[in-house]
Amino acid sequence: MNQPNKGQQSYLVTFLFLIALGVLVWMALRQDTRTQQPVSLNQLAQDLRDHKVSRISVENDSRLLIIYKDASERISHKESETTLIEQLQALGVTTADLSPDYVKIEIQPPSLWSSIFSSLLYLLPVILMGVFLWFIFRQAQGSNSAALNFGKSRARMFTGDHPTVTFEDVAGVDEAKEELREVVEFLREPQKFIQLGARIPKGVLLVGPPGTGKTLLAKAVSGEAGVPFFSISGSEFVEMFVGVGASRVRDLFDQAKRHAPCIVFVDEIDAVGRQRGTGLGGSHDEREQTLNQLLVEMDGFDTDTSIIVMAATNRPDILDPALLRPGRFDRRVVLDRPDVRGREAILRVHVRGKPLEPDVDLTALARATPGFVGADLENMVNEAAILAARRNKRTIGQAEFEEAIERVIAGPERKSRLISPEEKRIIAYHEAGHAVVMHALPEADPVQKISIIARGQMGGYTLAVPEDDRMLASRRKLMAEMVGLLGGRAAEEIVFDDITSGASNDLERVTRLARMMVTRLGMSDALGPMVYGQKEELIFLGREIAEQRDYSEAVAEQIDAEVRRLVSQAYERAKAILIQYREKLDAVAQRLLEVETLNREEFEKIFPPPVPKTSGTPQPA
Repeated sequence: MNQPNKGQQSYLVTFLFLIALGVLVWMALRQDTRTQQPVSLNQLAQDLRDHKVSRISVENDSRLLIIYKDASERISHKESETTLIEQLQALGVTTADLSPDYVKIEIQPPSLWSSIFSSLLYLLPVILMGVFLWFIFRQAQGSNSAALNFGKSRARMFTGDHPTVTFEDVAGVDEAKEELREVVEFLREPQKFIQLGARIPKGVLLVGPPGTGKTLLAKAVSGEAGVPFFSISGSEFVEMFVGVGASRVRDLFDQAKRHAPCIVFVDEIDAVGRQRGTGLGGSHDEREQTLNQLLVEMDGFDTDTSIIVMAATNRPDILDPALLRPGRFDRRVVLDRPDVRGREAILRVHVRGKPLEPDVDLTALARATPGFVGADLENMVNEAAILAARRNKRTIGQAEFEEAIERVIAGPERKSRLISPEEKRIIAYHEAGHAVVMHALPEADPVQKISIIARGQMGGYTLAVPEDDRMLASRRKLMAEMVGLLGGRAAEEIVFDDITSGASNDLERVTRLARMMVTRLGMSDALGPMVYGQKEELIFLGREIAEQRDYSEAVAEQIDAEVRRLVSQAYERAKAILIQYREKLDAVAQRLLEVETLNREEFEKIFPPPVPKTSGTPQPA
């Protein structure tokens, strides 16, 4: 049998003690509240003079039990300083009235229980206060006490005996895995490096956008190395009480030293690692004290080289320089968005163990998801599996994956949304305008799908996916993107001689793109290859709040004029293309009104490619 521990035994003893105390108090109160009617000493003296009393029993030197000749019982109380006879004689009772012939007076000695009850009544407040203080002390001194363990580390330790994640479960980040294999090799064979005088990196900082697999890669390092792994979030260090964060850092590294060699992983380290001197409390706020203690533990006088600190963040630009210097975070491993081969490898990991139909083409799916990170691809595969289950299928097909891509990008379909025939016609021409303009531009991305079924907040959408991943964008490519975005507004004006609010998002994106080309990318002939304005960011939120103007009002007018010129030029080009291919525009819109959705093959049957597509990237000289 399992024996109760000391904490359970103490709680059981306390519980029994409180029950016994309650029973004693209840008995004492019950004894003092019996059902006899009380009578005053004056009335008792009168009844003695009238010879109505048969017997008087004195209990505890103060309580009187009076038995009358008619067999009724009453109670009374006397003063404890004098005897009953003296008090009755003071009230006019004579010695003859107290004769044994008329009344019997008995003095009852106090019983043990009566003494205990009377003592408990006086000691009850003291006992209750003592029990309350004992409980407080017990809670404070326990090993799991929240009062004394407030400064203890909340890191979760995972042993390396049964790894759940290894490098085989991580795909699309081959370079990052190669960097971290050296860390694993050092933890397995440290003498191989020590005999050559090499020093293993004390810290590895994983940097990348959200969802690229930073935390997953840290788990894989732990699983490959087979050593204890301490995981904690940066926000778990900081509390409202000053000094708690620094205490937790000390306790975390004390635990790590006891289990060395090991890995300490701090997720979202920017919660405590932000640059010092920027807080509201100057240099003495709680977050900065936590950071100071972390700096000392990572590279101070007393450090252990067998503890490797790994951290993850998507904001390395706001971290304190002292945290990033060699000796603390020696290596910075960048996890970028995966390319088409990386996305295909990630998809193969996520479809492992799932029943797929033979027609599923992971290469095509990888090519259709540019910009997707690992978390997006995992969500897409899960959405495809949910769609297959909803359709009562036993396998996942290509159609479910393509539908899942659109759900991740634009949201679920809203077929139940009621749209008037006139609005549906406007949406059809709007989306057809986007598709025709992009299809006619050689630099634009190929149109993969057109739909007038509402998704999310959009009444319709045109999906254009690049053939290849690109790192650079030429001015022609950006101009083609602007022209394609304005194709919907241009189609509305040409066909209906009116414009609607449906192009609000398109106009916002075009304006932002044109301003970026002028002020950030130096793609304006009038203003030249210069950057105008400096971005100001809110250090606590990590978001851009304003742009500091470092140029004159005259230059500001030039910038506005150049942005207006680029947008107007793109709009006129879109109109010219639609006027040239007006018949194709009408045919595509009419087909959309009939079937609501067109894929690439159906669209190209209506409008064959007029010019071959180009990559849109500048060619090397």
